[in-house]
Amino acid sequence: MALYVQKFGGTSVGSVERIKAVAEKVKRFRDEGHQVVVVVSAMSGETNRLIDLASQINDEPTPREMDMLVSTGEQVTSSLLAMALHKLEVAATSYTGGQVGIQTDSAYTRARIQRIETDDIQADLDDGQVVVVAGFQGVDDEGNITTLGRGGSDTTGVALAAALKADECQIYTDVDGVYTTDPRVCSKARRLSSITVEEMLELASLGSKVLQIRAVEFAGKYNVPLRVLSSFEDGPGTLIVAEEEEASMEEPLISGIAFTSSEAKLTLLNTPDVPGVASKILGPIADANIEIDMIVQNVAPAGDYTDFTFTVAKSDFKQTHSILQDQVIPALGGGELRGDENIAKVSLVGVGMRSHAGVASKMFRVLAEENINIRMVSTSEIKISVVIDEKQMELAVRALHTAFGLDKDSIQGE
Repeated sequence: MALYVQKFGGTSVGSVERIKAVAEKVKRFRDEGHQVVVVVSAMSGETNRLIDLASQINDEPTPREMDMLVSTGEQVTSSLLAMALHKLEVAATSYTGGQVGIQTDSAYTRARIQRIETDDIQADLDDGQVVVVAGFQGVDDEGNITTLGRGGSDTTGVALAAALKADECQIYTDVDGVYTTDPRVCSKARRLSSITVEEMLELASLGSKVLQIRAVEFAGKYNVPLRVLSSFEDGPGTLIVAEEEEASMEEPLISGIAFTSSEAKLTLLNTPDVPGVASKILGPIADANIEIDMIVQNVAPAGDYTDFTFTVAKSDFKQTHSILQDQVIPALGGGELRGDENIAKVSLVGVGMRSHAGVASKMFRVLAEENINIRMVSTSEIKISVVIDEKQMELAVRALHTAFGLDKDSIQGE
């Protein structure tokens, strides 16, 4: 007998029929003698519907009331799934995040889990019950409902698996695993049988939407075996493992290609090249809680001035532009500001980079052959990212996917 924590996303529970199908899947695990905790998201579209309702009432609702509102989506799903299990004669009880002891801080709309009390869950499991938990939520020390941010049900699932010392946390979604890149952009993308936590963290942070990054961090920190599976078809999915658990003697050079067009680039030209200039530029932006991604600083030939370029989320572009124009440039005594919202970031990820030279040069050569100009470059031990024109993003992804041997027809036996 094993203990599984199973998380089902919004599309997996998007209708009554799909909720019934989830109940059938859970029943099969129970019939095999396993203990099961199920974490559910709101039905697809429900959270957006609730947010739209709030906007019709108040343009600026308080964060506390927003958490009270949007948390109800997951509660609806959890109770419906428990009812579906009862219909199949499976003992089940649904709970909110607070009822199962998920304690968070008080940062409404983006709360962090601080601890989980598992005694009640374990008692239900030992009594033969399936425990159905509303994901995405918890309560603070004052008893206020909090939410973990969009996609937070993944984090709920992994956190519960860690607290319960589950044998595996299974994330059921509308794809059957983690792919070398998005199959909608590259038809030759293939499913990975396994990938390391480190690689998955990079892919999640760089634009891959299969898993929420905080969920992967939890899995790595608490050594939770994490598997991505399809809700709609049977299959082995993709197992996310610690690097030392990999069985192969040699890691593949590149495991995946991530990409995003959700960033924008800003450049301050002709700023004084003096100590502290970077802090003067980025400090006011950090004070506005705007996250910076890639940074490049160039020194002019004369050495007196520098060009400072960085990227932010496209949704933060206008606010960042205003901060630079109204606060930073006057404080620096001058400078010219340029912005570009039509960019994309494409990234190669693979732990095999640690032991192989020439990945960057090959990447640059492939892009040059496709007449794709590189605007910025950022590297780490297992990642190389480039900023290019947004209109060339899909071409770049497909060219790199083929060049680094990730296509289905380049793998022997596939």
